[in-house]
Amino acid sequence: MAQEMKIEIVKKETIKPSAPTPHNLKSFKLSLLDQLVPVVYGPMVLFYPSNVSEVTLTEERSHQLKKSLSEALTRFYPLAGRIKDNLFIECNDEGAVYVEARVNALLSNFLDQPNLEILKLLLPIKVESPEAGTGCLLLVQASFFECGGLAIGVCMSHKLADASTLSTFIKVWAATALGLGHTVVPDFSAATRYPPGDFSAQSPAAAVEMKIVKCVTKRFVFDGPKMRALKAKVTSGSVQRPTRVEAVTGLIWNCARKASKLSSGISKLSMVSQSVNIRKRVVPQFPQTSIGNLVGYYTAMAEVSGIELNSMELVSRLRKGMVEFNENHPKRLQGDNVFEAICEYFKEIGNIMGRDDINLFTFTSLCNFGIYEIDFGWGKPIWVNIPIGVVQNLVLLIDTKEGDGVDALVSLSEEDMALFERDPELLAFASLNPCVFGPVTRRSSL
Repeated sequence: MAQEMKIEIVKKETIKPSAPTPHNLKSFKLSLLDQLVPVVYGPMVLFYPSNVSEVTLTEERSHQLKKSLSEALTRFYPLAGRIKDNLFIECNDEGAVYVEARVNALLSNFLDQPNLEILKLLLPIKVESPEAGTGCLLLVQASFFECGGLAIGVCMSHKLADASTLSTFIKVWAATALGLGHTVVPDFSAATRYPPGDFSAQSPAAAVEMKIVKCVTKRFVFDGPKMRALKAKVTSGSVQRPTRVEAVTGLIWNCARKASKLSSGISKLSMVSQSVNIRKRVVPQFPQTSIGNLVGYYTAMAEVSGIELNSMELVSRLRKGMVEFNENHPKRLQGDNVFEAICEYFKEIGNIMGRDDINLFTFTSLCNFGIYEIDFGWGKPIWVNIPIGVVQNLVLLIDTKEGDGVDALVSLSEEDMALFERDPELLAFASLNPCVFGPVTRRSSL
């Protein structure tokens, strides 16, 4: 049924801030960390069922979304501007794009077994669009299903936003719709700590470039009971209390390594790069509501040798990598040579990503971001997911609705995925694209 879904764009309009940006805020500097990230959009799609006890007309919901978006943009004024020369944002109140769409299906049919290609169509723009570097910084798509269910797809330029920034904005937008938008104060101080560099309007040599290749993305869900069993399996003397993210990362890394080795017949040095929110790790700390790319990456590797590592040993290496990151990275981000240190750091990452003798897996986690609490006035989302583009060996982890499991999107080459998705060790703990509702009976109102 999901395969037959059609999504029709009904209208597209520009939403401007409800109040003009003051003259003294017309130029917003990117931080050095913003300058060095890839030109892509950070996406998120939130699904809301219809509420049979309080039927809200599509027009009313759409009006509420647009009005609150306009008000939220006044507080997040850089999002209504445009990036100039990878140096600053001209805060000219050009606005954000709002797209309204109709879906000729029931939300329950889509959530039975989510089609990840259709999930991308619920976004207002392609994740890898170059517009993220010079065009609109924020685009929103409200897709209304026949049953009254709603999908809100948000794309925010990675040049200004990491995952924390994206979730902070959506929370503020929702709180604004409830009349509570004043409760969160965005912090725009990142560029004062990490001033932008002058790269002569060219993409800096140290910038990370994402490899765009043909690959397959599939969804694997680790529910609460399986999650507890997995954490018990990877517990060791060096990691006595593994986190959900560590446990799932270790298992996926191990199974992906094995698949790559089998499909290619080549043993390569295998490495994981995991993104880390640095807001609370640097000195002095940034507020959690700080806007920008306040993120670092720790690495762990499994060298080529006669010893075959298992998931428990890989989790131990992940923990060691995180400990070393916490000890060393904050020091790199302070002092007089912060510009050189950050550029060198990103250059190292870029070099690793470009090497053919390393099998690099990039992990990003949005667990514990509180995204299932985002309420625009018609209840909390029934499902939240992050459509990912066409980047090979990319893994994105997000909470399950219950909060005790992990929803993982895994992007691998076709050859590797064919082996990975059949790995008995993986399938002992993960389900391949299960129904979002789980074993409970779904409500007819969806």
